Amino acid sequence: MATAADRMAQSISLGKFAQATDLKKRLWFTIGALIVFRLLSYVPLPGIDPVGLAGLASRTQGGVLDFFNTFSGGALSRASLIALGVMPYITASIVVQLATSLVPQLAATKKEGESGRKKLNQYTRYGTVALTAIQGFFIARGMEAGGAVVQPGTIFIVSAVISLIGGTMFLMWLGEQITSRGIGNGVSLIIMAGIVAHLPTTLFNLLEGGRTGSLDPLRLIGIIVAVIGLVLFICFMERAQRRILIQYPKRQTQRGMQADRSHLPLKINTAGVIPPIFASSLLLMPLTISQFAGQHTAGESRWGDFIISLNQYLQHGSPVYMALYAAGIIFFSFFYTAVVFNPEETADNLKRYGGFVPGIRPGKNTENYFDYVLTRITVIGAAYLTVICLLPEYLVSALSIPFYLGGTSLLIVVNVTMDTVTQIQSHLLAHQYGDLIKKSKLKGGRTR
Repeated sequence: MATAADRMAQSISLGKFAQATDLKKRLWFTIGALIVFRLLSYVPLPGIDPVGLAGLASRTQGGVLDFFNTFSGGALSRASLIALGVMPYITASIVVQLATSLVPQLAATKKEGESGRKKLNQYTRYGTVALTAIQGFFIARGMEAGGAVVQPGTIFIVSAVISLIGGTMFLMWLGEQITSRGIGNGVSLIIMAGIVAHLPTTLFNLLEGGRTGSLDPLRLIGIIVAVIGLVLFICFMERAQRRILIQYPKRQTQRGMQADRSHLPLKINTAGVIPPIFASSLLLMPLTISQFAGQHTAGESRWGDFIISLNQYLQHGSPVYMALYAAGIIFFSFFYTAVVFNPEETADNLKRYGGFVPGIRPGKNTENYFDYVLTRITVIGAAYLTVICLLPEYLVSALSIPFYLGGTSLLIVVNVTMDTVTQIQSHLLAHQYGDLIKKSKLKGGRTR
């Protein structure tokens, strides 16, 4: 049965979209910021040789850098100022969030409210600069070894590292601006924009393979059907909830003594797209360093040969890589769910306002019940994320299908799109609130 809020949301008229001036400003700001992101992906680092860069890109094609390149919108293959994208920022966020759970001082800082949040954000920025400098150094050395630099040397390395730090920090700032002044989560939208930028090329290569005969028509149809089915399955799972009945004490109304009831919705996938992004970010950082370091030290020592062997074992789509990726997704599913939903705090709030779960004692028993239910649905959510992210990539690798938009990319695109559309509907709902109340016949005055 649809609630009053659901009926109001269904009554939203897009014909009045032109009157929502604040929403239009936010949309235009978001679009403009994403255009700036795409333009920056074509601005190369100083001292790059285009011919040598093209040769280096062809030699490293098919490895883990292709996955990194997809997330950055092709900026890495073009040696752009934003070649690292927002991955260092995401990695630094992971480290800070893990530290707040392990270090008592940081845990106390987190509980300080707004001032504590600002301190943690500052630590995240410092970590972003450090990680970008480390990755940028190895990328610069790898480009020198690959013959993609006009004048190799210290000046190039220093200028490249500084440029990469500036590009990553600008993207981090741009994402924060989108979140506060635009629509949706800024960092997630930047990642989605990079993935979507590869979509036309991927579709063209797929259809061209079907036209030339290099790809079997049945496989082509199967890929299209599988992608559509995957998108529908993602939409279904992202909206799936486990509703816990909450009952409040009876109160006197015009119709007599009545008990208020509501539901506490717990999403099956509480963590959203955070686990795949976090897991891929942690894997991509050392793999990017090792791949470029392996090119620089290849044949020079046993260390260089070891790095090359490590890259082969951890190549995108390999069993070791997929096992580590699955372990990362499962870990961050439970970790981020614990960060987002606190059973103890929720149980205390219910007890304070007189609410309770029927059949469960308020307080500690309610907390244990929430923890029990949340653990069970998180297992389902973690399994869902693992299957969505790994199964398509395994099939693509096993069947040698030239379709590089994997399950992780589809999950991010669909999830971020749904979140953005939900926020747009919320803004429209707030703008048309008065008219929608009249349409829904919701009266706030005295009942006659």
